Amino acid sequence: PVPPLCEHKNCENCYVGYPQSRFPNWSHPQVVKSRIYHAIHEYNRHKPCNLYRLDVANDGVFSNPGPLVAAYGHDSAVWEQFKHDKRPTGTRVRAMFIENLSGPVLQMLGSKYNIEPSFWSSSLGWIPSRYQEEVQPGLGDHITITLTFLRSMSNYHATRHLSAWDESTGSAEQVSQHIDPHSPLSLYSNARLLVLDLLAIHFVRNKNGSTIISFHPSKSMPTTTATFLKDRIRAVGQSVHWQSIFQRSSDPTFILLPYIWHAMYAWDEALEHLYDHICALEMRVISAAEIPLTREMHVIRAHQLHYSALLSDLNKHIVFVRDTYNPTIDDAAQADRRFSKALMKRECGNLLTETKRLQDELQTQQQRLTNLMDLVRTPVSSFSNDFMSYTMKQIAYLTMVFLPASFIAGVFGMNIGEFNPGSLGSLPVYISISIPLTVVTVWIIIAFQSRDILPPNTSFFMRLLWPMYLARKLLRRMRERSEYHISVSAV
Repeated sequence: PVPPLCEHKNCENCYVGYPQSRFPNWSHPQVVKSRIYHAIHEYNRHKPCNLYRLDVANDGVFSNPGPLVAAYGHDSAVWEQFKHDKRPTGTRVRAMFIENLSGPVLQMLGSKYNIEPSFWSSSLGWIPSRYQEEVQPGLGDHITITLTFLRSMSNYHATRHLSAWDESTGSAEQVSQHIDPHSPLSLYSNARLLVLDLLAIHFVRNKNGSTIISFHPSKSMPTTTATFLKDRIRAVGQSVHWQSIFQRSSDPTFILLPYIWHAMYAWDEALEHLYDHICALEMRVISAAEIPLTREMHVIRAHQLHYSALLSDLNKHIVFVRDTYNPTIDDAAQADRRFSKALMKRECGNLLTETKRLQDELQTQQQRLTNLMDLVRTPVSSFSNDFMSYTMKQIAYLTMVFLPASFIAGVFGMNIGEFNPGSLGSLPVYISISIPLTVVTVWIIIAFQSRDILPPNTSFFMRLLWPMYLARKLLRRMRERSEYHISVSAV
């Protein structure tokens, strides 16, 4: 049976058994396979887990209550702070950004906010997901969104991050060009690196105060940090457009849209840098077609196909946010509900328009790359044809060199009386048969290959008369030459 929800007033470390204590259907093998067990028991104990927080008031004003630091060995104190933490009056949404997730903090968040373990599983495994759960009409629900997006960064920052990672872990991970769409794509023409980033959000919507939690993984390749995304979301509070939305609508879902815009801006910048690199490749191909470029273009094409699938998935996430039922505004006035739905449809429509633009841009880049691959393939094919023609000529020359020896060997191997006494055949008989047969063969072969001798569109029967045509042509040429000499002598 599912245990009742804990109010976290008089409990003592009820989070310790999470996730099985709250979700008994999650067996131990499932917890291990979903990487939750590893996150709980094998986290980095040398770095504290930081929870950066941001409050959004009902009037659209953003405030910073300060981070919550969970150091190793202070779990009980952190849990007490979790339990007794109260938000300022009039807070509509509290945003939390997790940095260096530790096992106890994972369990505390999961226990306090009743987070389904599948959120941690999809976040830790970078598995795209979107679903709604714990729907309570008139009160709230839970929304999980996990998506992968493309991000561009400089090679300098990537190398510096990898060096720091190698020193701390003792392992090295080199960035190279592989036909693996999940690996970073190096753009050497503009010293950029296209890497995959993660947006993992669990949104607890409640009419009495919502909570949005974003998970930020610790990877060898840099992803969006908790502090960076916190600053980006806080900058939204300074926008007149977004402040107007937060003030005019009580729907807490609007705070989710700036997170998606963050991924959209990253996509736009990354595709722009990819376009610049393809233009640089075009210049290289036009100046000098290089066979090694073919493999590089195949690598880029494989990444482009994966990027196309990610953009399609992003489009589905936006539609999910737009169309998902929101129980927090059930008690609002009908005019307010209608206004919030129309506003959400408009804002999500802007996101869908941008997604369509990015998809069209990526498709155009794919077409340009295909044209570029054809341009490289043409001189390579011409080179192959010339090489084959040269090889056939060499074989023909070798055949002509060994033809006399083959002829002599054939003659001495004949079964005639002059070479093999007692044989019925004789050399005169061989000559009388081979010479006419050779003449007829040559006659027919020249008749088939007489395009340079006879006029075009000549019938095959007329081609058989090529000796007569050739003799007449030679006589005409000799007559013209003799007439020319006579005229010259007369002058």
